[in-house]
Amino acid sequence: MWQTIQDHIQQVTQTSFSIQDRRSVGGGSINQAYQISDGSQPYFVKLNQASKVAMFEAEALGLREMGQAQAIRVPQALCWGTAEGQSYIVLEWLELGSGPKANWAKMGQQLATMHHQVNEHFGWRQSNTIGDTPQQNPWTTDWGAFFAKHRIGYQLRLAQRRGAYFLQEAALLKAIPEILAAHRPQPSLVHGDLWSGNAAFTQGEPVILDPAVYYGDREVDVAMTELFGGFPRAFYQGYHEAWPLDDAYQQRKILYNLYHILNHFNLFGGSYGSQAERMMDQILKF
Repeated sequence: MWQTIQDHIQQVTQTSFSIQDRRSVGGGSINQAYQISDGSQPYFVKLNQASKVAMFEAEALGLREMGQAQAIRVPQALCWGTAEGQSYIVLEWLELGSGPKANWAKMGQQLATMHHQVNEHFGWRQSNTIGDTPQQNPWTTDWGAFFAKHRIGYQLRLAQRRGAYFLQEAALLKAIPEILAAHRPQPSLVHGDLWSGNAAFTQGEPVILDPAVYYGDREVDVAMTELFGGFPRAFYQGYHEAWPLDDAYQQRKILYNLYHILNHFNLFGGSYGSQAERMMDQILKF
């Protein structure tokens, strides 16, 4: 397998590369992660079972889509494929760390710039994944219908397959298009899975990684940054200076973050179910 990866790197870079060092590293989440190097040039490699190659392809194309916006740094995806029963993706190696407050403000500003990359429709050219969960992205003209069916509705169907049923789900699915009817966002390029584990800095430069890209309401990215501990205050100041959010965002963010809580329930179970129920109660009181 490593020979195949080595050969693929040489093919796409048109330079000689021979793996001299390979070590397991963090950052793979649902994948195995490695740093490989020929002694001078390192790369980041993620591995999974061969059936997950479409996930890696979507990740690579999502990174390229964000990179083409020329707004915020993302790792360059070199190549991906399968070998010996496993799938792989090779990414640019970045030395990642945290940054000072000024850099968090810059990340907010750059994310707002990326959100100015727009499309005529909501969705994306292919499905991808959020974590290990499939994410459907059919092109759609109505944001409320898209979010009700392909975000919340899809997660509720997955929950039903687990044997879970939320009493409010029928009322919620009916309410979502009504809640979003007066809100007419541009279909902005969004990261789609922007929590603190997918935001970092390299030599002081903001970086976002591991996307679940699509064109949607830009608020979905900002909302998710508030989950799981949130980002530093400077990030939000930077974002709002570049592109302010209206007051109704404070309500919509609960709906947008319900998607991620339902996804966590479907992945991990536990208390995420009761958290989802509380959020549904809040949303239906809007």
